[in-house]
Amino acid sequence: MIACIQCGKVEDIVRSGFIRGRQRLYCKTCVKYFFETPTNQLSNKKPHQTTIVDVAKVLGVSPSTVSRALNNSSEINENTRQKIIKVANELDYRPNLLAQSLNRGESHTIGVIIPDIQRPFFAGVVAGIQKIASEAGYRVMICQSNESHYAETLNVQALVASRVDGLLISHTKETNSFEHLKLQLKNGLPIVHFDRVCGEVDTAKVIQEDFSGSFALVEHLIQQGCTRIAACAGPKDLLISENRLNGYKAALAKHGIPIDEELIFHSNFREADSLIALSRWLDLSHKPDGIFTLHYGNAIEMMVELKQKGIKIPNEIALVAFGDDLLASLIEPSLTVFNQSAYTIGQEAANILIDNIINKETFIPYTKTIKGKLIIRQSSQKQAKCTID
Repeated sequence: MIACIQCGKVEDIVRSGFIRGRQRLYCKTCVKYFFETPTNQLSNKKPHQTTIVDVAKVLGVSPSTVSRALNNSSEINENTRQKIIKVANELDYRPNLLAQSLNRGESHTIGVIIPDIQRPFFAGVVAGIQKIASEAGYRVMICQSNESHYAETLNVQALVASRVDGLLISHTKETNSFEHLKLQLKNGLPIVHFDRVCGEVDTAKVIQEDFSGSFALVEHLIQQGCTRIAACAGPKDLLISENRLNGYKAALAKHGIPIDEELIFHSNFREADSLIALSRWLDLSHKPDGIFTLHYGNAIEMMVELKQKGIKIPNEIALVAFGDDLLASLIEPSLTVFNQSAYTIGQEAANILIDNIINKETFIPYTKTIKGKLIIRQSSQKQAKCTID
């Protein structure tokens, strides 16, 4: 027995010829023509994803009717809507959310650009971003600039071409021109900086305690009796490098220790750079008794070299570093660090970006500073301590 797709009755259904090889039926009660639904058409799964066109063909109605019914349009008779929903479920129809969002000018996708995915810090940030984005219904597209300004520019272009709803970015050590971001900001793309930020672009920013964290590390060395502290800084044009170096200088100034330019070395965060810096300092007639590095990886590289040279840590040279990792706690002696809370930085950056996307017209950019923590370990704790007030 065949029921009318509109009224559901079966007693007033008559056959009304064939059209394009399909049996057409007529309901005397509704005065409506419709097509017979083959029994195997609902049971056999299709090799492709079911669309509203497939649903429409089964029911003999237009795709627009199916679309309006599935979107609860008041124009569609309730009985018809229920029939369409029933067939859609049987055919395992799933709406194309991406197509729907693109029609609204949205993709529910966030773009993320980081300098180096292999660094545990950025991996932690991405994990925080992913958690918040997933909970909010956003996908994440991650690009790595590999510390190249050119690659960073191409990444921005690629993500914009992919129609991301917003962009999270941490700049490369080469980046000193920001026209690629100014253009997208002018075009209305929500952008949030994190970690390596830019003062030229009016965006929301999530930063660390670069100055105060470095100050705390260096002051800790001074409190351990160090009076000649070397600094392995980062690239001169990198804002976080400048801020952390300023924290180092401020701690020395507070305790009346003069700044010696021979003890400041600007690196590119490479292993070779840290070993060059260490070699220069050890060749000085007045060697350092403490070392502060802007990146914990450089400190670990120096510790390995110092142990090979038979220099005792921390009694002869104490070390501290900005940033933390499991390796920093496992190396012998364990490394004193300022923990950056990378995961929290990622979470906060994602939260701010989503807020920017949702409230694009009223959002006012601001800067959020994530609190870090001084973690004192063996590499800085001299046996004979001398505390300076």
